[in-house]
Amino acid sequence: MMDFNTTGSRILIVDDEESLRLTFKMFLTKEGYGPVDVASTFEQAMALIDQHTFDLIISDIVLEGNSGIDLLRYLKESGADCPVVMVTGYPNIESASEAVRLGAFDYLSKPVKKEGLLRVARMALQQYSLWKEKEKLHQEKEHYRQYMEAVFRSVPDAIITVDSNLCIVEMNDTALHWTSEMPEVKIGAPISTIPGTCGKVCAKDAEKVITERTEIHEHRVEWGLPGGAIKVLQLNAAPLESKNGEFQGVVILARDITQLETLQQREKRTTLHRLIGGSRVMQTVYTLIENVGRFDTSVLITGESGTGKELVAEALHFESPRCDMPLIKVDCTAIPENLLESELFGHSKGAFTGADRERKGRIIQADGGTLFLDEIGDISQLMQLRLLRFLQERTFYPVGRDKPITVDVRVIAATNADLRTKVDAGSFREDLYFRLRVVDIPLPPLRDRNGDLLLLANHFIARFSKRLGHTITGISDQAKELLCSFSWPGNVRELEHVIERACVLCKGHTITSEDLPAEIFNYTAAAPRLNPVGISAKQDSISALPTFPPADPMEPENERILRVLRQTAGNKAMAARILGFDRSTLYRKMHSYDIEITPTP
Repeated sequence: MMDFNTTGSRILIVDDEESLRLTFKMFLTKEGYGPVDVASTFEQAMALIDQHTFDLIISDIVLEGNSGIDLLRYLKESGADCPVVMVTGYPNIESASEAVRLGAFDYLSKPVKKEGLLRVARMALQQYSLWKEKEKLHQEKEHYRQYMEAVFRSVPDAIITVDSNLCIVEMNDTALHWTSEMPEVKIGAPISTIPGTCGKVCAKDAEKVITERTEIHEHRVEWGLPGGAIKVLQLNAAPLESKNGEFQGVVILARDITQLETLQQREKRTTLHRLIGGSRVMQTVYTLIENVGRFDTSVLITGESGTGKELVAEALHFESPRCDMPLIKVDCTAIPENLLESELFGHSKGAFTGADRERKGRIIQADGGTLFLDEIGDISQLMQLRLLRFLQERTFYPVGRDKPITVDVRVIAATNADLRTKVDAGSFREDLYFRLRVVDIPLPPLRDRNGDLLLLANHFIARFSKRLGHTITGISDQAKELLCSFSWPGNVRELEHVIERACVLCKGHTITSEDLPAEIFNYTAAAPRLNPVGISAKQDSISALPTFPPADPMEPENERILRVLRQTAGNKAMAARILGFDRSTLYRKMHSYDIEITPTP
């Protein structure tokens, strides 16, 4: 026999006789039930029912001005579902049938004995407990059913269930979409109505599963669609069983693998060699590098300063057949103009004053490998001419020598200048421009690389955290929003320096807005902010940073502090940044000027 624990149940007693109310309450309380509430009128009973949830109501059928039948009607209308026991001194068939019709659990005649009251209360509470358990199980079952239906509908593969007669029982949204132009394929129709080889294979697999109760894995079937298109489907079939192992049919799963290899190749990447970024524009850069890298053609990398042109040159070298040979880098702006020729082409001993020994130039050092010329747009006209001749003939004359040297070098150049504009202005040779720009790889600025900023920031945090021996695990949401609101004129290089500074200043394990430089903290971007992964550009509560007019040198310090605190809604960290103070200095000055302000939520 099932054991029901009904002690602690809340009970309401409704009777206009005080002695009966108190007696019933005493009997039930001593039995372990409770709390037990009492009401002397219909109005009091309604008020208590509205305030509490009761497990049992015991009511006299005759109440002053109303009746227990009215109370039953009120309970039914209000949706209360607890059992009700009616008590009367004048039982009759008519009132009893009306009470039962309205949901009364039982009927007690006065005088009510203790044993009878406790017996009926126990039975009513046990039945109510059983009903509640049943309702709970029903709700859980319904919730599970809805959950499984949602999963069934949302799976991107096509799912079809088939009964023992090989008829379709259910199809998910993907299966319905695939067969939307096939009216013959519907619930109740044989699985073989799916046209072509696909329907035949599905029917054969389903029949085998029904007969042998085993799974069948991976057929690859071509399925011709209306209009001439062809899908390649991967089919799997398995027994469909209930929780207790009862066989209910077959489930067939079909996956479209028509474009599988292409999709795998196009799968979003976040790195290529030392390049980092998962944005669409960086996917294009990666594809260009892989396609161009294996050929010996000259490449011109363009882009703003700090976008990673040197990293692209490295990636091109490592993607080429020359990857095991030297990659020689030359920063054309870092070498004085009078030394650049010797640096590139080398010189013989005594070629000029100070040339006390023979020197191999960077081009010879790169023989068999790659020569990377950074900031090519800043070299002189004379150097442009010498470089053009080298690119055309693959030979050159070191300074002070009259015999040419032939080398096998691939040249990659980079510039942050608009060479086309320089050509039009006559400051850069057009023939050299086209020699260098056989293939152009333009690099996007950081502000155009949606989603990459936080990826790069986390990479730099990991690097500097390890280098500094300081464990930093992330960035606060406010700091993220500030980073993503900034325009980053220095691009990735500037972000790297900002993160390094933040790692040095970070006192805990999380970089906060206080660790960022003032130009970022106070920046208000006119252009749309970057859209990092997981951070919405519409988070106005964080991103709506105020802007302030320049400080009036005649304004007293205490008034300026108070004004900025009011403008920042009491945000002391932000106010300290704007005022140019440490937060501790701001607190000290607030104390000395007796300034008190409470942050606005």
